[in-house]
Amino acid sequence: MKFYIATLAVLMPALAFGEQDCATMSHTPDGIQTLQDVIKLGLCRNPQTAAAYASLRSSHFNKNAGYANYLPSVSASVSANKNFAQSDSVMNKNYDWGYGASISASYLIFDFGKRTADMNQMIATYRAAGFDYDETVQNFVYGLVGSYYELLNADADVESAQSALKVAQTAKDMADKKYNAGAVAKADVYKADTTLAQSQLSLERAKNNREIAKGTLLTKLSFSADQEIVIADMSSTFGTEAENENIDELIKIAREKRPDLLKASANKDAAWHKRNAAFLKNLPSISASGSVSWNDERLPGVFEPDSNQINGSIGIRASMPLFAGFANLYGLRAAESDYDRAKYNEQQTSNTAMMDVFTAYQNYKTAQTVLKHAESLLKSATENERVTSGMYKVGRSTMLDWQTAQSELINAQKQNNAAKYDLYVKRAAVALAIGDIKSEIEGMKND
Repeated sequence: MKFYIATLAVLMPALAFGEQDCATMSHTPDGIQTLQDVIKLGLCRNPQTAAAYASLRSSHFNKNAGYANYLPSVSASVSANKNFAQSDSVMNKNYDWGYGASISASYLIFDFGKRTADMNQMIATYRAAGFDYDETVQNFVYGLVGSYYELLNADADVESAQSALKVAQTAKDMADKKYNAGAVAKADVYKADTTLAQSQLSLERAKNNREIAKGTLLTKLSFSADQEIVIADMSSTFGTEAENENIDELIKIAREKRPDLLKASANKDAAWHKRNAAFLKNLPSISASGSVSWNDERLPGVFEPDSNQINGSIGIRASMPLFAGFANLYGLRAAESDYDRAKYNEQQTSNTAMMDVFTAYQNYKTAQTVLKHAESLLKSATENERVTSGMYKVGRSTMLDWQTAQSELINAQKQNNAAKYDLYVKRAAVALAIGDIKSEIEGMKND
């Protein structure tokens, strides 16, 4: 079945955690965790995907139960009873205990294909449950990817804030030194103090945002939010334009792999078979049956040599519903309406999926462009801050100029961090839109 292609390929590595009993871990694992490590751990511990898997297993067993209609039905019974009778002379005559046993079997020979339609409906329902499970897994993985990159972005913002604090401290020290030498006014010292305080505040905010991002990721991994986890950064060469695919090719992949599209198609097939079964329910069916029984009943004190009796029968029975209060008619019309609804749902799902692919693709291309501009902005702001700081040291620029350069550098660093990790998220969104996030995860290489 197609849904196993993505689902099992993502889930099978998670089984490797079985040796460490990852489902019962109370603390995060030690060491640096890559994106693949986080996904394996999340799939092992996440209750949402576990519930979806339980639903899939239920559908699997329901499908297997449908094969019972192709096998004989056999039943057995035993009995023990004691009868009594009243004679004309108003005297009770009690029988001894009587015993009996029987076994019977029946087999459906022909029903114009109704049981086949029922079986095909259950198979299609099982396939739909499989695609639903696959969709649940992919959505969960995408959520983990987003949280992973949010934490990386928060880590990068903390580093940028720490660098800005060092620059602000350098400016403060320089302003103090020049003021003591009588080279600048006291205003420069105040401005440097203000910048230093703002940098300290920005660092605290960045740390707070980092804690929130970390807690979000840990919660998705089913750990308490107050624990720590160290994750690996991604390759800076990831997400080049050479990796872009044609939109038509992406849509083609989506039609073949996107779980909600495949689920909608399977639901339509199930509704089609359900409609056929509702129609075939009005046609005759032919069954074969047979039974064997043994009885031992006798009057008290009466010798009855034939009281032990073994009886048996075989036969063929044909039956056809003639009137059931219009239930079959209305059932057929309801099944036809369900089939029409399933067709329209499939069409709507297809329209939505194609728009998702187009939107995700355009967002990814835009994210690439934004990252290029952010990198250029960061390069320019870094050079501007370096030059301005040097000019201030030799008295050719003011503290206000240096403050402005520092502020521009901080903003450029934040924009570059956001653009970098937003590109990763947007690319993962493309993979989710085409239903192939497994290949995306495998293609992401860590530094």
